[in-house]
Amino acid sequence: MKPVTFMNALCEAVRAPTFVKVTAFTILSLSIFFLFDRFSSTYPSLIFSLSPVTRKAPSPHSTYPLPLATKTPTLSSTPPPSPPSPPSKPARVDMLIRMGIVDDTGVMSLDFEVGAIDESVTEEELRSMSGGREEEAEKGGRSGSFKVEKYEVCEQSMSEYVPCMDNEDVNRRLKLSDSVEKYERHCPEERKGLGCLVPRPKGYQVKIPWPRSRDEVWLSNVPRTGLVGNKGSYKWISIRKDKYIFLGGGRADKHLNQILKMVPEIAFGQKTRVALDVESGVADFGAFLMQHNVTALSIAGKDVHENQIHFALERGVPAMVATFATRRLLYPSHAFDFIHCLGCGVNWTLDDGKLLLEANRILRAGGYFVWAGEPVYKHEENLQKQWKEMEDLTTRICWELVKKKGYIAIWKKPLNNSCYLNRESGVQPPLCDSNDDPDNVWYVGLKACITPLSENGYGANVTTWPARLHYPPDRLQSIEMDAYVSRKEIFMAESKYWNEIIFSYVRGFRWKDFKLRNVMDMRAGYGGFAAALHDHQIDCWVMNVVPVSGPNTLPVIYDRGLIGVRHDWCEPFDTYPRTYDLLHANGLFTVEKKRHKCDISTIMLEMDRILRPDGRVYIRDKVSVIGEVKEIASALGWASALRDTEEGPYSSSIMLICDKRM
Repeated sequence: MKPVTFMNALCEAVRAPTFVKVTAFTILSLSIFFLFDRFSSTYPSLIFSLSPVTRKAPSPHSTYPLPLATKTPTLSSTPPPSPPSPPSKPARVDMLIRMGIVDDTGVMSLDFEVGAIDESVTEEELRSMSGGREEEAEKGGRSGSFKVEKYEVCEQSMSEYVPCMDNEDVNRRLKLSDSVEKYERHCPEERKGLGCLVPRPKGYQVKIPWPRSRDEVWLSNVPRTGLVGNKGSYKWISIRKDKYIFLGGGRADKHLNQILKMVPEIAFGQKTRVALDVESGVADFGAFLMQHNVTALSIAGKDVHENQIHFALERGVPAMVATFATRRLLYPSHAFDFIHCLGCGVNWTLDDGKLLLEANRILRAGGYFVWAGEPVYKHEENLQKQWKEMEDLTTRICWELVKKKGYIAIWKKPLNNSCYLNRESGVQPPLCDSNDDPDNVWYVGLKACITPLSENGYGANVTTWPARLHYPPDRLQSIEMDAYVSRKEIFMAESKYWNEIIFSYVRGFRWKDFKLRNVMDMRAGYGGFAAALHDHQIDCWVMNVVPVSGPNTLPVIYDRGLIGVRHDWCEPFDTYPRTYDLLHANGLFTVEKKRHKCDISTIMLEMDRILRPDGRVYIRDKVSVIGEVKEIASALGWASALRDTEEGPYSSSIMLICDKRM
């Protein structure tokens, strides 16, 4: 009977509330302990490296921490051997420091880190180890149900095709053959754009690396030009065997030194950092300004007989197709410290002085305008008339003629509005309306008015180079964005972020071995990517593109001493084919896809057009779009591979690296 009594007592004890609570608490505690131990040993750090994407399903033999012993230990008089000491765990990392720019008190901080790339991985391994994340990207992008057919190559006659400049149908319909408007953008209608791969010229060769390219380029890479044999250009370009040879270096240096002697205050490379060279020939002046730490953007209209801009880009000099005509140039107000016109052929006083007023809009307060040519020094009646008109207009817009000597005249723009406000009543041109946005440039016509200077000095108060590259400029406060108080912190955090990313690229992807020269950042933000390339001594220049789909940060980019342009990526870019060594796109396709204005394929066909053979593309974007991007890249003939970003294999973003093979 006793066993029955004992069992009854035991059952009563088990049913007691206290026992149930203790048992439940014990089970819960053990579960939390083993779950925590399992995950903390599996993920010892919250910093992720940009390692090759090789995610696979765990095998049945994978080793995990054992949850609980399943066998009851046998009692023994001898004590069991002591278990081996567990391996020491790496120090834990504070998630807030590692993963963002907000510290544990909620205040913005720059004390964060970015993961590094596995430097032991070769490029061949990169291409072969796309792994399980490729399947994830395909599912996120197009559910794996649609494939893009391989694109065909266009007719050979399109090897120099610039879509918005070669639209003959529009030129005929609008009768623009005798108008300066023919040199402006007239893009193909929607859905009638480029649908094939622009071919390279016959005999095309991999570009000559900088700085050799400053003095020589392959004849086959720029097959057509009227500059060779031209009476006015025989001293600065010639053909030697299979190369164009540029002979204008001595001439450019002499001209540059003459300007410095006339106005030493220009201070190239310190006060003057960003210059615009108008209708620059083959960009000799811009090429040699680089020796003085000046980035000079060369512009000219597309001319099939001369290909000035094509020559400049093949040489490795910043350039794009653009001209003073009827619309604003695609640069912000107060962009350039220095504007240069050497025999440029622009009639600055035409149409109420609209062209010079456009130059005034993009010239920084206190900046210099150099006009060099026959009207400055020759005494023929028609030339003297041009000079008098120029002298009169510059006086009315308050430019000071600082120096005139020989064939060169140099003006300086005022630092404030006092001269404008003290002009006599009725003096033309007037100040622009207060509701006119001088930074609104996308398809905006020229205006016969003076862009006033900012009352608070924004755009004028920039520091000297190189300090201005990392100093948050005043115009940061005028950018339309959600943040207001923390703008400087966001600016500095972006710089730090890209600096660490580029450091990883240089070490892991060996960017210094790529001999990069012409680089484009297709969604530039504040220009942190370009600033990081400079800091890591990559000898290149960057075209910072600010899409119209986002905030206009171009003023900040120029205040940093960098160059850039406003653009809509649903339209072609104003450059020749095969002109960039590297295209960088961070979050571009997610943003553009949300606009529902064009297909991703439209953008990528344009990328292929402007990318040089043997060029590279780095795309960082959401997994949800990267599958479609990768499929199109394959249809373009690019070799591509996926990589995790610094946020690790479970991030919503991923990186696609592509090569355009020769």
